[in-house]
Amino acid sequence: MKFQNLHITYIIVTVFAVTMFFSCKNNFEDVQQIGVLQNQPIGEAKNIDLRYTEVDEGSANVIANLKSPTMLDYSNRGFSFSEFPDGVHLSLYDENDEKNIILADYAIVYNQTDLIDLQGNVILITPQNDSLFADQLYYDQKQEWLFTNQKVRLKSITANNANGNIFDSDTKFKNYTILDGSGDMLLKED
Repeated sequence: MKFQNLHITYIIVTVFAVTMFFSCKNNFEDVQQIGVLQNQPIGEAKNIDLRYTEVDEGSANVIANLKSPTMLDYSNRGFSFSEFPDGVHLSLYDENDEKNIILADYAIVYNQTDLIDLQGNVILITPQNDSLFADQLYYDQKQEWLFTNQKVRLKSITANNANGNIFDSDTKFKNYTILDGSGDMLLKED
């Protein structure tokens, strides 16, 4: 009888051990996420000053400089991004070291697409002191291009003032278009 109970216990333990062995799977990524909430940033930086450079014939030229009081890092997400909840000051430099300045109340940098979404009281100021005002403006870092399909207002010293619903420009603000929703160019002289 003792032998039979011992044999049954041995079978039960073996079945349990085999079941446990085969039920385990590789959850390394899940284990890494323990303690990291998906809705929380993985990091936070204060008073940042990021410089984007381009190396040309041995020298490094600054092409953009982003400053912000706060940056939240969401690289723990599937489509990673960095958030700037307290606004940004973005300087875009041309080959003569002249800069266009973009100010915004809020920004998101999408890491995989190199797209910066600038929102809230967006102001673009050129070296000639022309100013573009918008609620939202996108900066494509790869293409070095600015655009929006939101309302914009251009206050210009060097050209006609304009209002429109579509804006498209190079970062040097030398080749730009302001259109209304129908595709007609709107230029308004004050």
